Amino acid sequence: MMFAEVINELKPAIYDWAQKLISLDDELISTRRNSQNRSIRQIVGHMVDSASNNTHRAVHLQYRKSPLEFPNYATYGNNDRWIAIQNYQDEDWQELVQLWKFTHLHFLHVISVIDPQKLKKQWIADKNVSVTLEEMVLDFPRHFQLHLSEINQLINITL
Repeated sequence: MMFAEVINELKPAIYDWAQKLISLDDELISTRRNSQNRSIRQIVGHMVDSASNNTHRAVHLQYRKSPLEFPNYATYGNNDRWIAIQNYQDEDWQELVQLWKFTHLHFLHVISVIDPQKLKKQWIADKNVSVTLEEMVLDFPRHFQLHLSEINQLINITL
């Protein structure tokens, strides 16, 4: 299976973290902030946005002309706009965690069925920066783990 390593790394983590996240109390998920001034709620929401945007890129890159012009939600502060506009801070926590879980599981499904002939197709990530479909998928676990590390740090802060 294509990207089996990525899937085998992330799938157990998604299930483990979904249980861990759901058990966190409201004060913890709402008040503690990371260096970007994001709460755990907002980090989880950002991860939903990331998985969703990457799913859309993976689909578009398989049938549209390369290099693909696709909005990069993560630059120029746009990811913070996404977090604010969607108001993850006030979303029902149980629903948000389920959305996080299933958005990531769906992304894993999508990458498991990518046409190998499309792996070198590119999207324009920024001025003078193009990323292939393969690079995007292979980089996803790093981004995923980065945000889980941020959440873990916030969980383990001793007040």
